[in-house]
Amino acid sequence: MHQWLKREQKKGRHSDVLTIFKNILCSISLNNVKPFFLPMVVRIGDKAPNLKLAEWVQGKPTNIDKEIGNVILIEVFQVNCPGCFIYGIPDAINIYRNYSNKGVTVLGVATAFEDFDKNTLDNLKLLLFTGEIIGETRKALGQYGQLVEENKLSYKIPFRVAMDSLKKESAILSESRIMDFVESNVPDFRSYSDANRLILIERVKNYLQTKQNSAQTFEEYGLRGTPSSILIDRKGIVRQINFGADRLLDNMVKDLVIEQE
Repeated sequence: MHQWLKREQKKGRHSDVLTIFKNILCSISLNNVKPFFLPMVVRIGDKAPNLKLAEWVQGKPTNIDKEIGNVILIEVFQVNCPGCFIYGIPDAINIYRNYSNKGVTVLGVATAFEDFDKNTLDNLKLLLFTGEIIGETRKALGQYGQLVEENKLSYKIPFRVAMDSLKKESAILSESRIMDFVESNVPDFRSYSDANRLILIERVKNYLQTKQNSAQTFEEYGLRGTPSSILIDRKGIVRQINFGADRLLDNMVKDLVIEQE
């Protein structure tokens, strides 16, 4: 599990797989790997697919196809992510307050790529229904004096919020599942040397063997951690995907509002 470090607060929490990809040393030939079809990870400029969600916890259910005609901001966070509540969510709330009457829809998606015992649907409901926060989020916000009644968030999230759909990982890893994951996260994978490719495959295999769930929206949009924001224009085209605190987000939203008025 990632430890919360002050110098990392603006970035939030990143997926373990990033560490895997940064530590590639060597690998072997892939001649025995069979051809397969890869799932497409959403890129900037693509038509935004509907979010894969388990449940809408706050607000009327919706999705991308129902919001065409509006600029859409999706704030992706984890319940056990201090940076999400110090930076990401407050930024999204400001966007909601400034632009919700100007054709901008703000949606929250709680996901889970780690700490599966904490980043749960039950803890999301606890947050939204009572304001109570848990784990590292409560610890960090308490240190910064940002809690009320010792364990509650000092602000309310005003926009609609859903839980990402979590798919249980199979106990048996298929070759295609491993390669899907590799190629979805490393677009230039085929340009690596044979040696580098196999060590990456082996490390991804080890990672997936310890991975309990796959967060469907998080992975389909190729997110690197939380907080992350996805910005979609009125035509349903993905215009920006950001990881961490982004002080330019307001300007990007404003530009899309003006551009498509």
